[in-house]
Amino acid sequence: MPETPTPAVTISAIAAEAGVSAPTVSRVLNGRGDVAPATRERIESLLRARGYRRRGSKAGEAVGARAGAQVGLLDLVFNDLDSPWAVEIIRGVEDAAHGTGGGIVVSAIHRRASSTRQWLDNVRSRASDGAILVTTDLDSALRAELEELHVPAVVIDPVGVPDLAVPTIGCTNWAGGLSATNHLTGLGHRRIGFVAGRPELWSSRARLDGYRAGLETAGLSVDDALVVQGEFDYESGFRAGERLFALPDPPTAVFGASDQMTLGVYEALRRRGLRVPADVSVVGFDDLPEARWSSPPLTTVRQPLAEMGRLAVRTVHRLMRGESIESPRIELATELVVRDSTAPPPASV
Repeated sequence: MPETPTPAVTISAIAAEAGVSAPTVSRVLNGRGDVAPATRERIESLLRARGYRRRGSKAGEAVGARAGAQVGLLDLVFNDLDSPWAVEIIRGVEDAAHGTGGGIVVSAIHRRASSTRQWLDNVRSRASDGAILVTTDLDSALRAELEELHVPAVVIDPVGVPDLAVPTIGCTNWAGGLSATNHLTGLGHRRIGFVAGRPELWSSRARLDGYRAGLETAGLSVDDALVVQGEFDYESGFRAGERLFALPDPPTAVFGASDQMTLGVYEALRRRGLRVPADVSVVGFDDLPEARWSSPPLTTVRQPLAEMGRLAVRTVHRLMRGESIESPRIELATELVVRDSTAPPPASV
């Protein structure tokens, strides 16, 4: 009679026998340093005794840190892919992955639970080596599943307060919001509109807080009528511009929390016969290629999107090698790029 195949030993079974959580076993497998020595020894002994093997591992491959491991296949996951902002992130990730001989799979989950489930199933079937999630809420359940698959994850621009259990990468959003607002108040503007990004995003709230701090620094109060909600896209920027310039006392300057929204404001101004910057000054955030080629070229806050993508790949590499991360939250510096869309307010104001 043929032998009955021996059931595969799972991380969950090892965790139950060791009296720890599945993520703790996954951290030992990935060589993470945040496990007590006695616990690590107990888990590694069980892994050896039960003959645990990684997905795709060769017979006899040692259990422990993946010393010298290289990223073979990375999953890069966005909520949406309809933005030039996403293209800049992809460019950086692709550049870094190509430098290691690895590849990337790009997915969009459109904020749907069913899409997230399908993506996880795909990660399991293609045995991805790591994951980079962009503007995504990496909740405890999703994180546990990735750890069960021993797939290290990094988040770029997380939703909500960054989870210190997962490395996150962003930029100095608050400082960028402050520098943009300081630039406008320094030119003499006193009524400055702000087009906000999606409120659930940590980056959106930080840019709004920077705007508020800039007004307070100049001795100005925040006028709630001048703060309009947007969605990080051209259409919402256009609607926000229409709303701001329908006010009885409209702003002399507008700061948009993304370049795309700011270019929507450009169109709203054009339709009203208002000139940039002769009538209204405008500042964006991102420094997308469109900012340089708009008319007039857009003053904006540059965030290093491609470098954020490259850093995410390097961080995944380190996690795979079992190296510790100095800080769970990495912020790259922003820079105000002054072009032709800002000037002092009209003399009559």
